[in-house]
Amino acid sequence: MSVFGNILSKIFGHSQAAAQPGSGASPSGAAPATPGAPDGAAGASGQTPSISDVDVAALLDGLAAKAPQKLDWKHSIVDLMKLLGLDSSLEARKELAQELHYDGSTSDSAAMNIWLHRQVMQKLAQNGGKVPEELRR
Repeated sequence: MSVFGNILSKIFGHSQAAAQPGSGASPSGAAPATPGAPDGAAGASGQTPSISDVDVAALLDGLAAKAPQKLDWKHSIVDLMKLLGLDSSLEARKELAQELHYDGSTSDSAAMNIWLHRQVMQKLAQNGGKVPEELRR
């Protein structure tokens, strides 16, 4: 699965678990059907997976409040990935940059990280997640 697909899956999975506390939702955060495609095939319940009702900022703030370390997910792609339990290494971020068609130098990790964070927030919004405007700029 793609790095961005994993991000979507983690956010979608956390949303499903929160919405269905007694449903036996997977604590791993994996989506039941096609995690990389939230608008894709229907899951076992016959419902089409969607993140259109997910308040991304509220969900991530909730996760950050429970995290053992202070993570600034609103400004840092590394902290966002750590918060979601994903590999935040430079190699993983370079892979994400390639997926999202970053055309700058991956040697300039600071510029790449800023671009990645903005792009991830924009892509979450484009996929139906509720993301505050200030996080998409």
